[in-house]
Amino acid sequence: MKSPVHRCRDVDHGRGQTGTVAVSECLQAEQRIPVSKDVITSSSTSGLWFIRDTCGIVCAVITWLLVFYAEFVVVFVMLLPSKNLIYSVVNGTVFNSLAFLALASHLRAMCTDPGAVPKGNATKEYIESLQLKPGQVVYKCPKCCSIKPDRAHHCSVCRRCIRKMDHHCPWVNNCVGENNQKYFVLFTMYIALVSLHSLVMVVFHFLYCFEDDWTKCSSFSPPATVILLILLCFEGLLFLIFTSVMFGTQVHSICTDETGIEQLKKEERRWAKKTKWMNMRAVFGHHFSFLWFSPFSTPDHGKAETYQELNA
Repeated sequence: MKSPVHRCRDVDHGRGQTGTVAVSECLQAEQRIPVSKDVITSSSTSGLWFIRDTCGIVCAVITWLLVFYAEFVVVFVMLLPSKNLIYSVVNGTVFNSLAFLALASHLRAMCTDPGAVPKGNATKEYIESLQLKPGQVVYKCPKCCSIKPDRAHHCSVCRRCIRKMDHHCPWVNNCVGENNQKYFVLFTMYIALVSLHSLVMVVFHFLYCFEDDWTKCSSFSPPATVILLILLCFEGLLFLIFTSVMFGTQVHSICTDETGIEQLKKEERRWAKKTKWMNMRAVFGHHFSFLWFSPFSTPDHGKAETYQELNA
């Protein structure tokens, strides 16, 4: 006889749930099932991933609008009126490059499957069709009726179980999980750099306007110029602090190989401990190179390294 295992992780409640569910063909919650590892780790989606959440969509649109506002002020208020061509070209190139990488990272973080577990696969018929291996234990999520792999948690917004879910971020309208954590980290890093760069340029532009005539340092009127610069200053300072903290917590989470939910719920560590460098490579993939900083490079999540170790 197989004894029940009382562990059914859930983001909303954080406790095991028992009893039947509405779908009759689904397995009972917290039932012990021996099953192949490939089944519970395979992703269920292909192509574009997008969460239809009103709050998340609004936050994502606001993020892009704020970047475009910073772009407008930097280019049309500070750089174009400048008499120093080299200063304008260099700062314009740097700022636009960072802004482009930030938006590209945001788009990848938003439209990449974070690691969703196949939905509704915890049926008796499906389990019976698998090649069962004695001794393996998996768990069933009573909310999305899916076989729940270890370190997966259910997200009430995405309505899916997400592998290595860190948190659900409304600013990217998606969960931060196994497959898109790299893009989220890059997004916070590039936004922090864009914010810092804009703040430095605002300070220099204020000094330039104080030394020169305010009517000549901008194509806008002096009051409009001051208001635009002050708003950009507040925006840059706010986002610099916020994204820097998020970037730091994400890097710490990666190095310790413990997600935000696991830290919050103080879950017992049941996975093998690896070095910080191995954990970084598991998220960013490949050997250390410029690809780590590219939102257009898809990480292999350490699969190649794991394969080499197994065949060594």
